[in-house]
Formats: sequence, structure tokens, C-alpha cells
Amino acid sequence: MSVAMLPAALIALSISLVSAALVPVPAAAAGPAEAAPAPSAIRKPVETGIGADSGLPVPRWVALASDRVNMRTGPGPRYPISWSYQRRGLPVEIVDEHEYWRQIREQDGTKGWVHKSMLTGKRSALVMGEIRDIRDQPSPVGDIEIQAEPGVQVRLLACRDTVWCEVQLAGRKGFMAREGLWGLYPDETFK
Repeated sequence: MSVAMLPAALIALSISLVSAALVPVPAAAAGPAEAAPAPSAIRKPVETGIGADSGLPVPRWVALASDRVNMRTGPGPRYPISWSYQRRGLPVEIVDEHEYWRQIREQDGTKGWVHKSMLTGKRSALVMGEIRDIRDQPSPVGDIEIQAEPGVQVRLLACRDTVWCEVQLAGRKGFMAREGLWGLYPDETFK
């Protein structure tokens, strides 16, 4: 290696070390690291269609099935843990599939891979923006049963039209305007 190339090599090494320090790694992931497969082994996300591995639509909404779910950088246990969730029922969007692994996207746009056993089809949503009313009927003139602050997680029971969803919070059922919810598609309806 020539002397002229040495500073460039040191700069490149410094940049890669700084970049590695910025990747969040939870304490639970500490320990001997296995070599992860090359990034080219990760499939590109499916934009829309049917998942090759499940036969279900991709993308689709699901929720975390456990109080502890590890998100990995790739579809398999050899990939490092990038985040550990501790919130059962948190809504996430499946954007890709690879065998038993699902690539999910959370509210802030973060993506990663979780095992399919850590996901459930029971629907939930997060309240967005401001304090939202949960009413006794699907109408803006319905009596307010309870109010929910931003970030509160509600269980989605049904969304029969494009304006209102039936939700459950703290054991109480009611109707909330879907515009204040994150965890469903704009025109999606279900019972």
C-alpha cells in the first residue's frame, strides 16, 4: 500500500466505524455475533400483490402477538436484532415475506424482519394527532363514551364504512373517526 493511499484507507475505516456506532443494538442482542448473510440474500420488498409464502395480500395490517418481539435486520435468526418491542398489540404493516419471516413497517417508517409466530391477525390501531372522541354511535352527534390521547392503542373491531370504525379501549366499545387512526388503509372495510 502506498503512503498516498493510507490516509484514504484510514478515512474509509473511520467512516465505517462511525456508521456502525449509529446502528441501535439493544442490550438483549449482546453476545457473540454470527456472520449474517450478505445483504443480497434479502429479497426486495413486494409493492402489492399476494405473498408468495403465505398466499395472503401484501401489504397487509397485523399486530404484535407478544409483549416481547425482536425485529431483525434480515429474515432469519442469524441476522442481528435491531430493535426489541415490548408492546403486545402494536399495529404493524407486513410489506414483504420470506419463508417464515415477515418484513414489517412501523408507524415511523422503520422496517425490519420478525418471525411470523410473533404476529397476529387481531387488528389494532394507534390514535394520531390530537385527543379523539370515541362515541356511542357512528356519528359526530353521538354521545362521547371516552376520549383517547395520541399514541393510545385501540382494538379495531370493525370498519364497515370509510368514515367510522368500531373500537375498544379500556373495556369500553364505541366508534371513532378512522381519520384519527393509524393501522388501516383509507378505503379498507372489514367486519
